[in-house]
Amino acid sequence: MLVLESPVGSMSKSLLLFTLNWLDAQLTLLWIRTNVATEGNSLMARIINHSESSFLVFKLAIGAFAAYTLYRCAHIPLARKGMSVVLVVYFFLMVIHAAIGFSALGWQGPMNVLVLVERLPQVLSYLFA
Repeated sequence: MLVLESPVGSMSKSLLLFTLNWLDAQLTLLWIRTNVATEGNSLMARIINHSESSFLVFKLAIGAFAAYTLYRCAHIPLARKGMSVVLVVYFFLMVIHAAIGFSALGWQGPMNVLVLVERLPQVLSYLFA
């Protein structure tokens, strides 16, 4: 039996994806301008070094393309799963942005947690080695 997701659900998720992409771009520019953080993606870092407006246009174009493609293909199970994966990734990106913001304000607790999570695979490999 084929189960189709409602168009409203797909549209809402696509708009959420684009909004999170836009927020990620704005926060990235904020952290770079205030020397709080750097861009982790080397390609995007090169584009930022060229100009912030180029970065913003490129980032929003990629986000719009992804959101539109996943919306138009929402009837395909792989696209629905892909949308879920991308939204989860952006959720974690927003957590990272929040931790950077707290750190910029002087509260180191969230950054300490992120460092621990970042080191978790290494710790687990030591445990099972």
